[in-house]
Amino acid sequence: MSRPEAPAIDSAGRLSGPTRIFIGLLLGIAVGYFFPTFAVSIRPLADIFLRMIKMIVAPLLFSTIVVGIAGSGDLKSLGRIGLKAIIYFEVATTVALVIGLVLVNVFQPGVGLSVPLGADTTAVAAMPQAQQHVWDMLLHLFPTSVIDAMARGDILQVVVFATFFGVAVAAIGAKGKAVFDVMESVAQAMFRVTHYVMWFAPVGVFAAIGATVGGKGIAVLLTLGKLVVLMYAGLALFVLIVVFGVSVLIRVPFLAFARAIREPFLLAFSTASSEAALPDALEVMERFGVPRNIVAFVLPTGYSFNLDGTTLYLSLASVFVAQLAGVQLTMGQQLMMMLTLMLASKGVAGVPRGALVVLTGMLTQFGLPLEGAAILLGIDQVLDMGRTGVNVMGNCIATAVVARWEGVFDDEKMRAFSEGREAA
Repeated sequence: MSRPEAPAIDSAGRLSGPTRIFIGLLLGIAVGYFFPTFAVSIRPLADIFLRMIKMIVAPLLFSTIVVGIAGSGDLKSLGRIGLKAIIYFEVATTVALVIGLVLVNVFQPGVGLSVPLGADTTAVAAMPQAQQHVWDMLLHLFPTSVIDAMARGDILQVVVFATFFGVAVAAIGAKGKAVFDVMESVAQAMFRVTHYVMWFAPVGVFAAIGATVGGKGIAVLLTLGKLVVLMYAGLALFVLIVVFGVSVLIRVPFLAFARAIREPFLLAFSTASSEAALPDALEVMERFGVPRNIVAFVLPTGYSFNLDGTTLYLSLASVFVAQLAGVQLTMGQQLMMMLTLMLASKGVAGVPRGALVVLTGMLTQFGLPLEGAAILLGIDQVLDMGRTGVNVMGNCIATAVVARWEGVFDDEKMRAFSEGREAA
């Protein structure tokens, strides 16, 4: 989830972050079109922004994942409900990733333009291949040194170590409180650093899109439009396959469910903030027939572990950047990217522009050009609205799934809510 979206102009009379980024995008397009030579010459400004993003990825992911896991307290207390919720989260997330990969490979929105983004093809070639032994892929998950993994930008290994570390901190109970407090302070400090870096985002976007348009022409905008259309088509497909399919399986009328979550969905979509919709979603799902204890546990947990719209976008965006740079990825390499995304996307729900952080780490690990992330940031607000709305919808249906799985879903309460005859 992201923070509540600010208005175009805040109380201090300053332009909001998304507004500044959008202005930077428009200025970059104009300068790239009318002054292409100058636009290409300012690419180092984009490189500075990308280096700043790259420097925060490892400490930000490490601290947020540790806090997310250790903050749950005694892991045994999660019990049966937690296990069922996590199983469903992973299944739904996997489906979202697969949909994204299928669409981006079938329609190939980034193929044909070959924007010279400077990809490190040697790093891509070193990625695990489909024909490699499964043990080689498993060995790659575990770092010999977490410091080395951070230095190399190997976020998959960072995530694995952070997971072990977070479980260990939770397992030692009160003795781990000091460590937890330190990690929480580190996470908050990294949030602030991210905030500082994002102030430079409009300049980075301006330089990145300006240099790209100046070097390749205005046709790049058509490619970005294709990605937006493809992502929204993917989100609609996810809702049809997963949300509708699951509602049929658990005997919850889809239209009744859609009407119930209409307000939190629209709030999330219009503000691009899952967090803004959380209070309304908690209330609505309890009135819809899901017991309070399940709603209170599953919905907030899903905000960190069940970001269906975000993971679908990340799978699309990662391969899109490779296509844009003319880099061919084998299916085995794409499956390794999917595994990395499944793990790396956890725990960054509250991070400002968390999808950008994960995408940047992914591109760094696999040697793909970071300029692609800066270009996508220019249209991120449009993309964020759709993926945030689907994140909320996916987590709401997850509460109903777990309640039905536990045998405690209240059908009479659901019917009363749907028919507008709830008890006063």
